[in-house]
Amino acid sequence: MIGITEDHRQGPEALSITMNCLQIREGIVIKEQHMDRTASITRITSESNVSLSLNLDGTGETHVDTSVPFYNHMMTALGKHSLIDLDIKASGDTDIDVHHTVEDIAIVFGEALKKALGDKRGIRRFADVTVPLDEALARAVIDISGRPYVVCSGEPEGFEFALIGGHFTGSLVRHVMESIALHAGICLHMTLLAGRDPHHIAEAEFKALARALRVAVESDPRVTGIPSTKGAL
Repeated sequence: MIGITEDHRQGPEALSITMNCLQIREGIVIKEQHMDRTASITRITSESNVSLSLNLDGTGETHVDTSVPFYNHMMTALGKHSLIDLDIKASGDTDIDVHHTVEDIAIVFGEALKKALGDKRGIRRFADVTVPLDEALARAVIDISGRPYVVCSGEPEGFEFALIGGHFTGSLVRHVMESIALHAGICLHMTLLAGRDPHHIAEAEFKALARALRVAVESDPRVTGIPSTKGAL
């Protein structure tokens, strides 16, 4: 959206004015108004109740209550290191298994991410980030392409059966990555380059995704349109 305001200065000052990277002439200032990149979604099923709000242009402020303690830790890290403000309140049939609640939160996060990105105009789109956590080293490569695809590799044998924080199994890490990417329309390659401790592996992967999102969703001042030769993402 473009807003127009008059500038009443006279003489040479009024002939060439730069504001918000736009150069305007003849005493008229055109001020670019940035789109509000936020989203709020509530999803209620027989298995879970999830309410989530996010702001892509935030500072990483989080308020997270997933009803799964280790998942709280992971989603808080995701918000903190992506600089995405994140508010999550969720409950579900965790007396049966935490799987439903964990999956549904990831689905809603992906949907909210897609909604907040809009037509993806001006974003950097791509990111390639490697993050360490002690002995663990995770690499996340993403393309916000609108073409969801997920490849996760490198986890040690048996990682999917590891119990982290009492209720969270290693297999859920990959499931979260898949659910986010598929519902956000992201191509994600998550590669564990090194790692032994299941907690460290999971946290390194969440932080790698966070840092990759921080880069890819960021507005690039040199990109004025949609970053695709097709004209759409």
